[in-house]
Amino acid sequence: MSDLTLTPNIDGADDFYAELLATHDGLSREESDALNARLVLVLSNHIGDRTVLAQALAAATLKISA
Repeated sequence: MSDLTLTPNIDGADDFYAELLATHDGLSREESDALNARLVLVLSNHIGDRTVLAQALAAATLKISA
C-alpha cells in the first residue's frame, strides 16, 4: 500500500505549471472545467491505487474547506 506524496515531487514544477496554464489558454470556463475533469481521470487511472486516490480526495477536500 502506498501513501500520497504531498511534498514537492515534480521535476521542473514551475515549467509544468506554465504548461498547465497554457493548455487552458483560449478555453471557455466550461471547456477548462472539462479539461480538468479529463486530466483528473487520466492521472487517476495512471496512479491506479485506490488508497492513494482516496487520500488525494481527502487532501483536496481539506484544501477547499480550509
